Amino acid sequence: MMLKHIFALLFCGLLLLTGSGCSESGPDNKFTVGFDADFPPYGYVENGEYKGLDLDLAREVARRNGWEIELKPINWDAKDMELNSGSIDCIWNGFTMNGREDAYEWSEPYAYNRQVVMTKKDSGINSLSDLAGKIVAVQTDTPVQKALIAGGSREDLGRSFKQLVVSPNYNNAVMELEAGSVDAVAMDIGVAELKQRGREDFIILSEPVIFEEYGIGFRKGNVALRDTVQKTLKEMVADGTAAAISGKYFNGENVITLQP
Repeated sequence: MMLKHIFALLFCGLLLLTGSGCSESGPDNKFTVGFDADFPPYGYVENGEYKGLDLDLAREVARRNGWEIELKPINWDAKDMELNSGSIDCIWNGFTMNGREDAYEWSEPYAYNRQVVMTKKDSGINSLSDLAGKIVAVQTDTPVQKALIAGGSREDLGRSFKQLVVSPNYNNAVMELEAGSVDAVAMDIGVAELKQRGREDFIILSEPVIFEEYGIGFRKGNVALRDTVQKTLKEMVADGTAAAISGKYFNGENVITLQP
């Protein structure tokens, strides 16, 4: 009996090391959400406080389930390592499902998004076709980057550029646009609208580069936690809480498309 107990403990420890876990709701009911801290309005830092649509939704999901929540800013390039090691329970931060369908246990899509181009008003760029021969920046490991490179859905557009510059984050990309080292930045519409707000020198092209869906990404096999979070989020949609949170960040607009 003692040997069986020891083997059970060792097996459980092995599962934890491989990211499978003996409990699918995280250690001691702590819900650890990984996010990009430079991705407003979905997740960002303001005056030392973590804010954003997705972070507020995650806080409410945790509260309703009696979980302690930990919001953990992560290096976006290391998101899979963070998730698979068990240091975070999910990636929830304007996380695009398209092209990643088999890499995670996904929630249902809860919001739709489009990737657009922001440029300077005096750049002479008024349509996507005007980007031919221009230098365009993107954030690393984003769907729009993948769409514009060889094999991507907008490879034709990317081939027309003089250069595609990959920046570590959107702040850097916009700084490059301000400095004139790039002619345009391709980014999420929500980020573009925030970066443009209060600035008359920036414009956003009306023609999108791609459309995409946002979901919550969980570790492969972590279906129980995925289902619990999704069920709670649907309850928040049904009672109006999700719409109220959305309105805080989108000028009263409800961008949540998940059906209860």
